[in-house]
Amino acid sequence: MEQINAVGRRKAAVARVYLRKGEGKITVNGKDYREYFTAAHVTGIPMEALTTVDVASAYDVLVTVAGGGFKGQAEAVRMGIARALVQLNEEFRKPLKVKKMLMRDPRAVERKKYGRPKARARFQFSKR
Repeated sequence: MEQINAVGRRKAAVARVYLRKGEGKITVNGKDYREYFTAAHVTGIPMEALTTVDVASAYDVLVTVAGGGFKGQAEAVRMGIARALVQLNEEFRKPLKVKKMLMRDPRAVERKKYGRPKARARFQFSKR
């Protein structure tokens, strides 16, 4: 196994993931993932796929991620790592699929409609 690569997507974020044997370092855009994803509720998301199949300390992960916000980027990284793990070992598919890490979440921001302030909001109605 030289290197396995996969792509993860969420909202507007796209993550390219490169998986190789190592000691468990995750590098996102040249920084450690804890440095890159500083918000407390997002820090653990990239590790979820590795901890689900108990290989957190067996592989190094190099990630380049672009687009979207930090939450979408973290979830794109998680999906990319999960896809790379399935390429590595097909037995990892079932536990990752149960936790829905292989499914792309289709939800995205609804577009703004003309004549309205936001997608669904309307201007305040005045009877008089």
